Amino acid sequence: MARNREGLVLLLDVGPAMHSILPDVEKTCSLLLQKKLIYNKYDEVGIVVFGTEETENELARDIGGYEHVAVLRNIRVVDEVVVENVKRLPRGTVAGDFLDAIIVGMDMLIKMYGAAQKGKKRLCLITNAACPTKDPFEGTKDEQVSTIAVKMAAEGIKMESIVMRDNVNGDVHEKVIEENDRLLNLFSSDAIAKTVYVESPLSLLGSLKTRRVAPVTLFRGDLEINPTMKIK
Repeated sequence: MARNREGLVLLLDVGPAMHSILPDVEKTCSLLLQKKLIYNKYDEVGIVVFGTEETENELARDIGGYEHVAVLRNIRVVDEVVVENVKRLPRGTVAGDFLDAIIVGMDMLIKMYGAAQKGKKRLCLITNAACPTKDPFEGTKDEQVSTIAVKMAAEGIKMESIVMRDNVNGDVHEKVIEENDRLLNLFSSDAIAKTVYVESPLSLLGSLKTRRVAPVTLFRGDLEINPTMKIK
């Protein structure tokens, strides 16, 4: 991947608690990818959804676990197909674990690019972070997040988390939300990561942006300052 290109993996929560706002997520993501088609057409994009009944990812096949996480699209150059993919997201039937989704997305970026690639590598998580995450096989959740974040930093992977909070109902346990917020914010301690909380579809649109590429014009020939002075 060239230095001025980006490899992006969208991590999209499609569990039951997200169903009411998935139409807004679809519109926002499709707009993002349409902009990439115009302004960053060599960028590469993958899509991971979590909260699905089915499990479809390489880690689950190779080592087990990472259930209810499905790769809708492997990382490849942005095209019209991926725009259509995000317009028709599946409606999941189980609570999604965003930590599992992050690990699956990170694994995709590492296997695709490795640490030596010069381009930008980014994870973008969209969730309400209102469902419990599973306990790790060893250690604590905090230690698990720290391990993930250190690996992300070593691989040059950045992450942004967009947390929707307008549709969280009274059935959601407050302690679950507090724990998930803390876990997401822990990523910034060891990796380049940020968390943005949004409460409306308009805020969602503003929080998810394409990368900016400064226009560059290559001047060919001598630059004449005055009749007696030229810069070659």
